[in-house]
Amino acid sequence: MTKQSAELRPAIAGDFFDRARARLTLQVPPSLTDPMAQGARGDLDLNPSMWQRAGVAATKPAAVLVPVIDREEPTVLLTIRTQDLASHAGQVAFPGGKIDPKDESPVAAAMREAKEEVGLAPALIEPLGYLDLYLTFSGFRILPTVARVRPDFMLQLNPGEVTEAFEVPLSFLMTPANHQRRSREWKGIEREYYAIPFGDRYIWGITAGIVRNLYDRVYG
Repeated sequence: MTKQSAELRPAIAGDFFDRARARLTLQVPPSLTDPMAQGARGDLDLNPSMWQRAGVAATKPAAVLVPVIDREEPTVLLTIRTQDLASHAGQVAFPGGKIDPKDESPVAAAMREAKEEVGLAPALIEPLGYLDLYLTFSGFRILPTVARVRPDFMLQLNPGEVTEAFEVPLSFLMTPANHQRRSREWKGIEREYYAIPFGDRYIWGITAGIVRNLYDRVYG
């Protein structure tokens, strides 16, 4: 453990939720539905000039839940998507999906998806605030909802969407030294992205980008 991570660990265990409440809000950003509005992050966050070259148009509003479990040492709940999904199959992800017309808010959408995907009861979830909007190559405008989750839950996975759910220590995810920068070619463009390997789990792309934004907003 580095000196930085050793110093950060007790702070995370003690004040993450207070920091999140103070630094985040549940005010929905205009950029969720207005592509011309400013304030979004995304798949090309490390290479912002490449959006136009990539010909990407992110137009579909979506929401994910960033469930921080209120244990003695907080953890973050993540899922592994099934292999037969239309997008991001087999990848590590947060519970979430498209915002439906019936959803009252992005928070409501994120909590609905968490209930549908892993059986996380809404009564155990305390929404704390939104991170920055995240734009994806697959066309989504994702608004992540950070939430405090009581630890007395029992999950029920939807086998059509999720093959597994697991927890990662928040202190590990909030240690910048664990945020690797890697690159790969996509449609002839060399793009950079974040990756956060954790044991035999490989957290990368959208999920790692959202984790990095969580760090930036709460501790940066």
